[in-house]
Amino acid sequence: MSNLGRTTISAAVAGAMALVLAACGSAEPGGSGGGSAGPRTLKLWHYEGADSAMGAAWADAIKKFEASHPGVTVKFEEKGFEQIQKTAGMVLGSDQAPDIMEYNKGNATAGLLSKQGLLTDLSAEAAKRGWDKLLSPSLQTTARYDDRGIMGSGKWFGVPNYGEYVMVYYNKDAFAEQGVEVPTTLDEFTAAMDKFVKAGVTPLAMGGAEYPAQQVVYQLALSKAQRPWVDAFQLYKAPVDFHGPELTYGATTFADWVKKGYVSKDSAGLKAEDMGVGFISGKYPIMVSGSWWYGRMTTQVKDFEWGTFLWPGNKMSAGSSGNLWVVPERSANKDLAYDFIDITMGKDIQNKLGNAGGIPVAADPAAITDPKNKELIENFNKLSAQDGLAFYPDWPAPGYYDVMVAGVQELINGTKTPDKVLDELAGPYQENAADIGN
Repeated sequence: MSNLGRTTISAAVAGAMALVLAACGSAEPGGSGGGSAGPRTLKLWHYEGADSAMGAAWADAIKKFEASHPGVTVKFEEKGFEQIQKTAGMVLGSDQAPDIMEYNKGNATAGLLSKQGLLTDLSAEAAKRGWDKLLSPSLQTTARYDDRGIMGSGKWFGVPNYGEYVMVYYNKDAFAEQGVEVPTTLDEFTAAMDKFVKAGVTPLAMGGAEYPAQQVVYQLALSKAQRPWVDAFQLYKAPVDFHGPELTYGATTFADWVKKGYVSKDSAGLKAEDMGVGFISGKYPIMVSGSWWYGRMTTQVKDFEWGTFLWPGNKMSAGSSGNLWVVPERSANKDLAYDFIDITMGKDIQNKLGNAGGIPVAADPAAITDPKNKELIENFNKLSAQDGLAFYPDWPAPGYYDVMVAGVQELINGTKTPDKVLDELAGPYQENAADIGN
């Protein structure tokens, strides 16, 4: 704001202006009023790479936000997914909390923080700004959490502005060299991988030290699953048999894939980035992972033609809304955080997201021009229309991500049988079910 320290101002005017400034700079408990008078800073964290679709769209959103908010600067800090995953609870309870950040959705993450009182209730803003109209009921599942921290109902504690799902990325040139067609069934998929193994090529890029391997196990489990099983596992709507046909098939088949050479044994120590770089470099002809890689494939794959297809034979796939914008309860600039979320939900940023290789939730379909990007969005819409978004395997319980990582590493290393690994997955899940009264 302007400097009011001129000696010519009368005492009355000065007093009036002081009241105005006090009103502008006052903050309600929790910082929702907007901090002190003068230049302000919106502290923003997210973990999307600059060359990803989300990173590109949000960079534009930052520019638009600063242009529409004179005197406000966005202080953006890129954080690693694992970094936020492991430290969010501690950081958000301190004075180091950002004003707005990207956070993983689900019971184990956003749900847990909401239950701990670390996130701002966004319900009033969602209604006021129309976010509840822009997001379909299925996409709202991950935005809302009840008093137990279970997603699907209750208050809004986050806002997703994109969708995501797990698919199969493939090297078209490598497929052509081996005479492999795009598979439409799981049997055709395994037959294709057999061809690569016989040619001396490990078919699947894999990261066992982070999320990728557990998502493959989940995809296999989903090939035997129906919606009631997913709702039981994710939403605690019924007891889950960890030795039932779904998870048994997922764990035993994945272990068998390692034995058959579809997955390299050293992948137990590889991270998601290692997996992605391996595929991008042409080392592996197939990568099973999420749409969040799509933008990087578009910009970084230089030496071969590539494409994607839905997991063969499945009606359901790991997928959901994208990660959430959350506003920490200790945010000092909640009003600015709400404005920034609103900008990311606008048509121009949503169209940018779609054209950069993301899956927008509120774009103009006619504005998406690239054929590959259209296919990406159409496949997501297909899954969504057939009730095929099955969330992610690490969501149900706090700390379950690390449990899943340890389990799949044991499957890759062969240090425990699938039956024993399923016992290890069952324990923490059942403890959490008891804790929430199920």
